[in-house]
Amino acid sequence: MQTNLADFIKDTREGQEADQILRKCVHCGFCTATCPTYQLLGDELDGPRGRIYLIKQVLEGKPATAKTQMHLDRCLTCRNCETTCPSGVQYGRLVDIGRKVVDEQVPRPLGQSLKRKALQELLPRKWLFTPAMKAGQMLRPMLPKALKNKVAQAQPAGAWPQAQHARKMLLLDGCVQPAMSPNINAATARVLDALGVQLIVAPKAGCCGAIRYHLNEQEAGLDDMRRNIEAWWPYVEAGAEAIVMTASGCGVTVKEYGHLLAHDAAYAEKAARISALTQDLSEVLPQFEAQLSGKLAGKAGKRVAWHPPCTLQHGQQIRGKVEGLLRSAGVDVQLCADSHLCCGSAGTYSVLQPELSYQLRDNKLRNLLDTGPEMILSANIGCLTHLQSGTEVPVRHWIELVDQALS
Repeated sequence: MQTNLADFIKDTREGQEADQILRKCVHCGFCTATCPTYQLLGDELDGPRGRIYLIKQVLEGKPATAKTQMHLDRCLTCRNCETTCPSGVQYGRLVDIGRKVVDEQVPRPLGQSLKRKALQELLPRKWLFTPAMKAGQMLRPMLPKALKNKVAQAQPAGAWPQAQHARKMLLLDGCVQPAMSPNINAATARVLDALGVQLIVAPKAGCCGAIRYHLNEQEAGLDDMRRNIEAWWPYVEAGAEAIVMTASGCGVTVKEYGHLLAHDAAYAEKAARISALTQDLSEVLPQFEAQLSGKLAGKAGKRVAWHPPCTLQHGQQIRGKVEGLLRSAGVDVQLCADSHLCCGSAGTYSVLQPELSYQLRDNKLRNLLDTGPEMILSANIGCLTHLQSGTEVPVRHWIELVDQALS
């Protein structure tokens, strides 16, 4: 693709990155075949190739419009197109750059602005979100369906192991997960404790930065990342082996700290180190596979449907690890038809684009339930909550099944 970026962006860091990404695109259209919104809407501008053209036009100086903004808003940023693309187009980075420029040119209606601002302020702050979620859980039976879908049923956190081990790893507690599903991190700590690893939560670490960054409060998102780096750094210097992620949406973001903060002289080196240490839980446990399989022999025999989150299979390009671990422990793991497609959660997408989001959820659940599972498993809090809102079949994080079998 030939480019001729406008003066306002061509010599900037974002402009140079966008130019390199755009030049890789060969217009082949393979991406449209696996784009969830293109499959639903059938509009070229609601697929990656069309959105790439829209972004290119804006970066070359054509004024953005509300229509441009709408088509970019409809993108899930699931990055399925990156998995499909034969040319290696980094669409996720390009759409972040494009959305920022478009939002600078196109003011949003008041209702949209207020909704986005509320998400930016509420979700990343545990001290605000946790009491709000607890209140919602108490009132859940009386809530309207649209709101009830976002309020996870209350569940106990479970005990956190107190044993000390020579091997230590950090764990990102996250912002919404501790309130919505507190047992996930506790279950992770118990499983790793049984394998001789101590998990540590840095008190000052918080939201990974994805929420604000992807809602175009990019500087605020970068500040969240810098805070986490500072919180983790003493433990890294003390020899922490890894930074473990139990939410794949957070994991894909923390793995990009090195890239996103490469321009920051004060943080570039530390950010690169943090990204290198970051591992999804499914990358950590394979080193214990034989030990885990021995402990779980005959104890985890369930038929489950596995939903791989987009942030795991497309964002981090991790496929097959969870299925392999569970099968080695005797679990009957089923992948549904179109397992590569997004469930519609996509961070704040289910709040901002509910109609498309629920169509995708229902399509995904139909395929998952066709496998006849006793339970649906996934690896990201957004997917878990979104899928559970549409079915009575239990939807759990896969580590909870492992923990249950161990105990």
